[in-house]
Order: sequence, then C-alpha cells, then structure tokens
Amino acid sequence: MRVAFITLLERKILGYIQIRKGPNKVGYEGVIQPFADAVKLFTKENNFLTLYNKIIYFLSPVLSLILILRFWVIFPWRIRIGLKYEFLIILVISRLRIYVILGSGWGSNSKYSILGAYRGVAQTVSYEVGFSFILLRLLVISMRFRIIELVLFQQLVWCLFGFCSLFLLWIVTILAETNRTPFDFAEGESELVSGFNVEYGGGGFAILFMAEYGNIIFIRAISSVLFLGGYGLFCYKLIFVSVICLWVRGTLVRFRYDKLIILAWKVILPYRIFFLLCVIRLVFYILI
Repeated sequence: MRVAFITLLERKILGYIQIRKGPNKVGYEGVIQPFADAVKLFTKENNFLTLYNKIIYFLSPVLSLILILRFWVIFPWRIRIGLKYEFLIILVISRLRIYVILGSGWGSNSKYSILGAYRGVAQTVSYEVGFSFILLRLLVISMRFRIIELVLFQQLVWCLFGFCSLFLLWIVTILAETNRTPFDFAEGESELVSGFNVEYGGGGFAILFMAEYGNIIFIRAISSVLFLGGYGLFCYKLIFVSVICLWVRGTLVRFRYDKLIILAWKVILPYRIFFLLCVIRLVFYILI
C-alpha cells in the first residue's frame, strides 16, 4: 500500500515540476492508477529465456522482497521495545542487497543486465562505506546500538540542526543507495535499457519494483527518525524527506559514472572520516 501511494506522489510531483498533470484518469485524480499498474504487471506473461540461470534468475526477486520485509520488521516502531543492535542489523541487510543486483544481472545472462549489475554493485559498495560512517557517528552520539536512544537524545535538539552538513551528506548517500536521480546508474534507461532488471517482465519485475520502492520508503522513514526528532508527526516528516529527494530528481541531470565514484571515495569519504574523528574526540572530552 505504501509503495502504491509513494509512486503516485512521485509521479504527481514530477508532473508538476515538468509542467504536466501526471496520472489523473484512473479513479479520482489518478488515485487508483498504482493499483491498475500492479494488476497489469502481475497478469502479464513472464519471460522464459533460452540461456539463463533459472534458479538465480527466479530467486533474486524473492530475495529482494524478503530483505525489504526484514527491514520493516526491525524498524524501531514506538509501540514495541525494539532490537538490541538495530544499527548493525540495518548495515548487514543493506549489504545483502548487493547480491540481489548481482544475481539478477548475472542470472539473466544478458550483456546489458550484467553491465548494469556491475555498475550497481560498484555504486552500492562505494556509498555503503559512507553510509556506515554516518551511522557510526550517530551511534557514537547516542552511545547505544539502538535507534530509540538516538530518538531520546533528539528531545533536546534535532540532529538536522545540530549536524546540518551531516544531513546533507546523508541525503546524497541515500540518493546513491536507492538508485535515485542523479545517481540512477544501475537502471540508466537511456544507456543500459533498464540495467540489471532488463530481462524481467510481469511478476518478476513487479516484485523487484516493490522491493526497490520498499527500500526507498524505509530509508526515508529511517531518515526522519534519525535526523528529524523521532516519531512525532512521522508521516509529515516522511513526506518532507520524499519531497526533497523528488525535488532533486526533477531538477538535476544524471552524473557521469566516473564522477560518481570520485565523489564517493575522494570527496565525501574523507570528510566523513574527519567528522567521525571530531565527534569521537568531542564525546571523549565530555566523558573525561
């Protein structure tokens, strides 16, 4: 349900940015359009390729859906106590997404799909390092492995205001992590014919699509918890982060791939390491 309405929000906002209406025919103002798209995808005929690894080809979408459902299980909902090592579990599951991209591309036995898989894996590995350093900084600040401790810390001041530059780096990182424009190299339609999932159609593509947008929603939801003060007005904070990402998508063009990797390793990563060392020194000084 969340995936359906976040796609509708995305298409509507992009439509108005590009001075057009967006979906507005199916249902009232296009509300039923995502459900019509889902019915169309799941009722289409599946592709059966001549030369492909059948087991990996069909298991990759299933693995992607399992991982994103596991993401939402560990989400620190306020109605439950939560897990003990939520930060570490988020890092572990986000690493496993690499195997979905690589398995989908390699199992399809297509030059376009394997090239998209290589690019997607390189991009994900590059920005996972920075993603880890940002979570480590927040972990050092809260002095706990649980996200709820960081939420309680933000009762004094939001991390958005206390670490504004860190929040900007986080936005860049999640755009690259979720393959959003201007970092959508794993699915560069104009050059890779949809990238690693080019050979998927019907139900397989629908499952990959649901898993991708489920991951996008989770990352934006965890962003609102980590930087915007926790659970109060949660839906509005989620929409705020989504609008920022859509604004970037509607205004910026795609990077060159070599500049993307240079940005990750030579610009963002050194700054993150320096900022992490500064935070550790500050916390050590306060404790001593």
